[in-house]
Amino acid sequence: MLGLALTATSAAQAATLAGVEVEDTLQAGGATLQLNGAGLRDRFFIKLYVAGLYTEAGSGAAEEIRQADAPMAITLDIVSDRVTRDKMIEALNDGFATATGGDTAPVADGMARLQAAMGDTMSAGSSMTFAYEPGIGTRVSRDGTEQAVIEGLPFKQALFGIWLSDRPVDKKVKTGLLGSR
Repeated sequence: MLGLALTATSAAQAATLAGVEVEDTLQAGGATLQLNGAGLRDRFFIKLYVAGLYTEAGSGAAEEIRQADAPMAITLDIVSDRVTRDKMIEALNDGFATATGGDTAPVADGMARLQAAMGDTMSAGSSMTFAYEPGIGTRVSRDGTEQAVIEGLPFKQALFGIWLSDRPVDKKVKTGLLGSR
């Protein structure tokens, strides 16, 4: 997928991207997480979604964030009606395959549970939050309501790898999530 325009923020600095207010903090598992960075995903000049990465302490080290067994979250705010549930599932599945080097078997159950948690429809205005808590798993929320908890650090590592791996879905979004560090 091609990714173009991106606006980045530094840690603990709220931003507005494509009309979406990206909050400077997020509560997850009793921890107050700080905005590490944010990015706008677009394709062929169509704004698709705004992603935000929240960590306990700002970091520009993608692999350290991805591998860490520490509280963190990624938010996605959909800004285009072209982002449907089916297209998002396809993109996530492609991202999981890339992030795992093609070996999605260890996270297949989590992928299926994530798809179920996404609901029946998705359009502009929909939001997803993936909040990881050590010892608990990844809490998946849709439009502010928790839908599932997917256990395991390997699932979190694969999920966050969609945006933070060496081959992210969009290099500019990755740069934005890392706060342009």
